[in-house]
Amino acid sequence: MTRELTTQEQFDAFADEVAQELGTHCRTAELTDYHRGLGRLIVDGDGRALRLSQPDARHPDRLKIHAALPDETQMIAPSIGATARSARHVAREITRRLYPLHAEAAQQAAELTARQQAEESGRRAVAEAVAGALPGARVEEQYRRTRIIWQYDTRPPGEHGPVQVDSVTVLVGASGSGVQAEASGRPSSVIAMLAAFAQASRE
Repeated sequence: MTRELTTQEQFDAFADEVAQELGTHCRTAELTDYHRGLGRLIVDGDGRALRLSQPDARHPDRLKIHAALPDETQMIAPSIGATARSARHVAREITRRLYPLHAEAAQQAAELTARQQAEESGRRAVAEAVAGALPGARVEEQYRRTRIIWQYDTRPPGEHGPVQVDSVTVLVGASGSGVQAEASGRPSSVIAMLAAFAQASRE
């Protein structure tokens, strides 16, 4: 016989029973970011978190259980559906079906985080080197890339008139393994930059 959970108090008590059946020092807590219906957070002694919810009040015996991940902006957390037949039944479904998915997703999330950190480290090192070669440059962080902008007003001090600017814009890619550079300004300045680049490339 399924349990029809119609109030938050009933749902909290049921979640406590599920946590006891799961063991591993499980505890429950308020599910603060859930507003679609009844919900409760279950956290075990290993730090794994589950969001137990009843998303549709028209079917009070149907539950949804999501595995919580540290960062869910990059990947979708796995979930399963279960009926509130009993706390033992729900705990068994979590152990049998959701925990393996949770472990796999957590591993993928850790690998993704490691790749992103390596990318950011490589990009940061290259961006710092570029900015160091262009004193006074402005650094702009963008999604998975860094833009460095260097500008120099070529007018003699005190002289008025149209602004004359030599500029270099450098775009550092995601991992820092490549950069794109664009130079603009007076022909003499740009030609000198190109000549210096060609000379350095031959050395």
